[in-house]
Amino acid sequence: MRSLWAIYRREMQHYFVSPIAYVVGGVFLGVAGFFFNGILTFMLRQAMQMGFQAAQMGGAAPPLNVPGMVVQNFFAVLGSLTLFLVPMLTMGVYAEEKKRGTIELLMTSPLRDWSIVLGKLFATLTIFAMLLVPTLAYQAFLFHYSEPAPPWKILFAGYVGVLLLAGALISLGEFLSSLTENQIVAAVLTFGVFLILWVLDLGAQSTSGGIGALLKQLSLVRRYNDFTLGVMDLASMIYFASFAAFMVFLTLRSLDSMRWRRA
Repeated sequence: MRSLWAIYRREMQHYFVSPIAYVVGGVFLGVAGFFFNGILTFMLRQAMQMGFQAAQMGGAAPPLNVPGMVVQNFFAVLGSLTLFLVPMLTMGVYAEEKKRGTIELLMTSPLRDWSIVLGKLFATLTIFAMLLVPTLAYQAFLFHYSEPAPPWKILFAGYVGVLLLAGALISLGEFLSSLTENQIVAAVLTFGVFLILWVLDLGAQSTSGGIGALLKQLSLVRRYNDFTLGVMDLASMIYFASFAAFMVFLTLRSLDSMRWRRA
């Protein structure tokens, strides 16, 4: 555990020293705030339009849970933003180590490979979680000004889902970063794989039969969508954890091959 903590602390210090985390975090929060404002404005206009139409017809407008719909749509957008954010956070995790030559120190140190991989993974996931903290201000705004208040179940499930999705994608991004020493190549490769995963989800929606069912079961995005609806499915949680564990295993094998090539 000491070696894992040492790697974790080292990576956290690197993130705070590097301007990448600040730039990526600022852009992420700015875009998230823009979409939150757009979703809230759209839902309020829809509610007002429905109320106006109902008044013209002499009836009452059907009940519309605006806060709940805003939260659901916001988490759906947050999942999409995660696909763009993660490659920026993971591109240099191993690629930069190779470029600077510091990977040699890690490979020859008494640290175990699993402590290196998990330390880097937990550090990146912590940075991502820290970027999510300011988004709680959006939810606080809804709680203060809306009636009824947003459902706690959707809020809790949404944030758990985002963290699970991020954990799976970060583990995949760090594995891809371990395959190259160029950060740009790592970022493009990671984004390309994420895009393929996104396209697979779209294919699952338009494909029927056994192939469509298989794509639905393998789709990270589709499993995340359950959390945006307030559904904390145990099978989906196990799937995310298993996906991350498999990517950690592949990263360990990548470090093993790196060690053998340098032997």
